[in-house]
Amino acid sequence: MSRLKFGTFLAPIHEPGQNPTLLLERDIELVQYLEQLGYDEAWFGEHHSAGAEIYASPELMIASAGARTSRIKLGTGVTSVSYHNPLWAAERMVMLDHLTRGRALFGLGPGSLPTDASMLGLSQIDTRELLSDNADIIMRLLRGETVSAQTKTHKLVDAKIQMAPYSDPLFDVVVAAVASPSGARLAGKHGIGLLSIAATLTADGFSALQHHWGLLEEFAEQAGRSDEVDRSTWRLVGPFHIAETKEQAYKDVEHGIEYWFNYLQHVAAFPQMDVRGDTKREMIEFINTAGIGVIGTAEEARAQVQRLIDQSGGFGTLLIQGHDWANPQATRRSYELFAQDVMPHFQGQAQPMIDAAARAAAVREGQAAAHAEALAHMTKKYEAELGR
Repeated sequence: MSRLKFGTFLAPIHEPGQNPTLLLERDIELVQYLEQLGYDEAWFGEHHSAGAEIYASPELMIASAGARTSRIKLGTGVTSVSYHNPLWAAERMVMLDHLTRGRALFGLGPGSLPTDASMLGLSQIDTRELLSDNADIIMRLLRGETVSAQTKTHKLVDAKIQMAPYSDPLFDVVVAAVASPSGARLAGKHGIGLLSIAATLTADGFSALQHHWGLLEEFAEQAGRSDEVDRSTWRLVGPFHIAETKEQAYKDVEHGIEYWFNYLQHVAAFPQMDVRGDTKREMIEFINTAGIGVIGTAEEARAQVQRLIDQSGGFGTLLIQGHDWANPQATRRSYELFAQDVMPHFQGQAQPMIDAAARAAAVREGQAAAHAEALAHMTKKYEAELGR
């Protein structure tokens, strides 16, 4: 497998009551900064209620970020396709593919907030069934077919997208997976990638990683799409905050970790994201001891990434889950340290420099003696030339 890629997954989770204009601007500026640091991808969520996950349209976030960046890829993380006409969802992504010159990534999901679905009169069963129906329609449209179909919410008659995608082959399309195997099943059926959003947020999610990819390959084989699926299109999401010392990291996250826990425990109905802790210290310790993520140092972050590689059997991209555990300055510093001291160890950049330093240290004593001898020789030669 090629080098591991890195990015961020921004739901986001901002504590309500702040200036939303500034929050959106800050998030776009963060993506610009991540591009400077060498990150590969940034994904934007879609939510419409609960006050914290404030992107109503990941496509608009991509358009805005795309205009201010030139290299980093930008994804919908995810488009809640159960809420949308599948024809328009496909059309928007093709348009973004052109506007970003091939940097758009398309994540498909059912919609995670029950309060979003309820405003459309949809149950949680409805959204999951619609995801399956709409994913089928979207993939047929993106592959150039003309589609007539009837879903619970939309009717399509001889529907066809009017522009071919900019990307050739098609831009990455992925299905969100949380705890159930349904995402792996859909991905395998359509020969597309997998986005494991809650890869580390439960023990079951972590232990099921390899099983989910096995299911994806099984369903891909049944659909005759085995040659279309590859682990390089598998993305895992997990939270990290690192600093120069563990003590500093702990101090940093006292800023906002309490709201993050409160949101997942008491506001958003995410039973699969089972986080526990009543005090800030308990919350921090839970993140580290439960294997959810890392609040600590780059060394600990490297160990967590390696655990994910070992448990999954290999994947393509690690996405750092966006959060406001720390203030914006400390958050940026965490991303910087991650790029500086974690990413190179999984991209073939760290070891050659480490090896070079070791080789130089191994021969230093002999080389130092030879250097001193050379200096003495040249001094003696110079003195001889002066006739001393």
